[in-house]
Amino acid sequence: MVRWLWKGGLILLILVLYVQLAFLAGVLWWGHFNPSNTAFMAAGLDRLQEKKGADAELRHKWVDYPHISIHLKRAVVAAEDSRFLDHEGFDWEGMEKALEKNLKKGKIVAGGSTISQQLAKNLYLSPSRNPLRKIQEAIITVMIESLWSKRRILEVYLNVIEWGNGIYGAEAAARRYFKGPAAHLGPGQAAHLAAMIPNPRYYENRRNAKGLLKRQAIIQARMNQVKVPR
Repeated sequence: MVRWLWKGGLILLILVLYVQLAFLAGVLWWGHFNPSNTAFMAAGLDRLQEKKGADAELRHKWVDYPHISIHLKRAVVAAEDSRFLDHEGFDWEGMEKALEKNLKKGKIVAGGSTISQQLAKNLYLSPSRNPLRKIQEAIITVMIESLWSKRRILEVYLNVIEWGNGIYGAEAAARRYFKGPAAHLGPGQAAHLAAMIPNPRYYENRRNAKGLLKRQAIIQARMNQVKVPR
């Protein structure tokens, strides 16, 4: 019995290591090549096709870092991860504050996830809050932070996150909401897009929602206080 348990444990360990090596290979690859699809995009396409039919397609176009407005870079960092340049993947202080806020409200109202953690989840995982998924997210976050520059992390993040039903990345979002390229976004427009990130599908058709406009104003006021990669 002990022998079979030992063998089973060894097989499980080998499988876990194999999975981690597969994730590592993906992180290494996407450190140099631009992802055209992600786990969240695949889920979004399934959702869209279920609603609109098999011919429905995502709106997504990659744009390199220099062609994304500095205002959007600052707005997203101000909104999602103000300590982005200082931490190594995890903002422990931010997590502590989020936990305190959630305990006070008696429900989840704040996340505390960094841009790197969100990117790990978007690229490879599901939106579930399963503890095993969170552990895997942390492992991938360490890989990304160890192997990519902060500039690359922000570049990929801005190109793959969701900004509405079937809308992914800064270029598609800029054209959908402001009829122009991501390079031309002004401060107010950038703050508006950043304010949508927590719930983009909801806000796509509620762009004058009181909560969204309030968050936009807060982000715009903070934008020039954060630093972003050159």
